[in-house]
Amino acid sequence: MAANPFKPTAGKMPPILIGRDGLIEDFAEALDNGAGAPGRIMLITGQRGFGKTVLLTEFRRIAAARHWETIAETASEGLVDRLIAALSPSDIHMDQASLNPSIGIPGVATASLGQAHFQSAVEPFTLRNALLKRLESRKIGKGRGIVITIDETQAASKADLVSIATAVQHVTASIDETDVSDADKKGVAIVFAGLPHMLNELVNNEVTTFLRRAMRRELENALIPDVKNAFLETVRDSGKTIGEDDAMTAARETNGYPYMVQLVGYYMWQSAQRRRSDVIGPEDVENGMRDAVLAFGDAVCAPALDGVDPSGRLFLSCMAQDGPSPSRTADIADRAGRSRSWVNKYRSILIGERMIRPAGRGLIEFTVPHFGDYLRSKGNAVDAQTDYVP
Repeated sequence: MAANPFKPTAGKMPPILIGRDGLIEDFAEALDNGAGAPGRIMLITGQRGFGKTVLLTEFRRIAAARHWETIAETASEGLVDRLIAALSPSDIHMDQASLNPSIGIPGVATASLGQAHFQSAVEPFTLRNALLKRLESRKIGKGRGIVITIDETQAASKADLVSIATAVQHVTASIDETDVSDADKKGVAIVFAGLPHMLNELVNNEVTTFLRRAMRRELENALIPDVKNAFLETVRDSGKTIGEDDAMTAARETNGYPYMVQLVGYYMWQSAQRRRSDVIGPEDVENGMRDAVLAFGDAVCAPALDGVDPSGRLFLSCMAQDGPSPSRTADIADRAGRSRSWVNKYRSILIGERMIRPAGRGLIEFTVPHFGDYLRSKGNAVDAQTDYVP
C-alpha cells in the first residue's frame, strides 16, 4: 500500500520545502564562502506551523553533507549546559555544575552564563572553551566547523543567550586572529528560530545586541501557484493524480500557510485512498479541506489564542463576525463598545504579534487562515466589560 506523502506532524520533513529556496541558499553559501560570510549567524522568525523546525532540520542536513558537525537544541532551562555537554569529549563526565551568575535546577545544574566544573577538570570548562577545543579536533577538517541550531528561542533565558552570544563572539575573534586563509579557517555557524513577537523583545534587549547583527529572515506564506504546483508534483510522485483545478482549489484553501498545506494534502490524499482510488477528485479535496480546518484549529489557532489577553480576544472576536472578509476598525469599536484609542492600541499590539495585518485603508484581516472560523466555532467572545482600557 502506498504511503501518504504529506507530513503534517510537527517538525517532520515534508516532501517539498515550498518557497524556502532563497533562505536555504543563503545558509549553504554562508558555509561555502568561508569565515565571516553573512548567514553564519542567522535569526529565523515565523508563526507556529510555518516550518521553522523543518528548516532547521534541512540546515543540519546541508551542513552534514559538507562534513560540518551539527548540534540541534531547543531552548529551555539548562540550554548552555547541554551545549557544553554536546561539545565535550565523551570521556569528560559532568558530575555537577556551578555556574555564575546562576539559577538553580535542583539536583542537576544551573541555568547560567556557561561556566561549569567537570569532575576531570580543575578549572571551569566554559562554552567558549568547549567550542574552541572542539574546533581543534582533527575530526573537523579545514574550512569546516560546527553548526548549532536552536529552536523555540523565545523560551531561552537572557542569561543563556548572553552566554551563547559571548562565546560565539570570542570564538569568532579567536579564529580571525589565526594565520590561516579564510577558506581554511574553521568556524561556528548558529541559527536561532522562534516566534516573531517574542524574538523582537530579545533582539531589542540591550544585552543581546549580538542578535541584531544576525542575518534576519521572517518566514512568509508560500505563493498559491507554488502550492498548487507542489500538490501536483507530490501527488504525482506518490502514484496518484489530481487535476489542475482541484489542485488550485486546495491551494487557495491553504492561504499558503505551510502547515495547512501539509494538512490539506494529507487529508485529501487519504480521502482518495479510502475510496481505493488513484485519482484525488473534488469530493476528496472537499473532505480534505474540512478535516484540515479542524486539525489546524487545534494545532495552530488554539495555541496562538492562548497568548492573547482578554482585551485582545475581544478585539479578535469582533473581527471574526466579518467571516472571511476584512474588518473595518470602526466596526470593531462599535461592536466592542470601546473608544477609537482602544481599537488603535490593540490593533497595533495584534499586528506586532502577527495575529492580524492591514488589508487596506481602515481594514484589517487575520494573518492565520481560518482563525475567524475557529473563533466562531468555539464561541470565543469575551465580555465587553472585561479588562477595559479606554
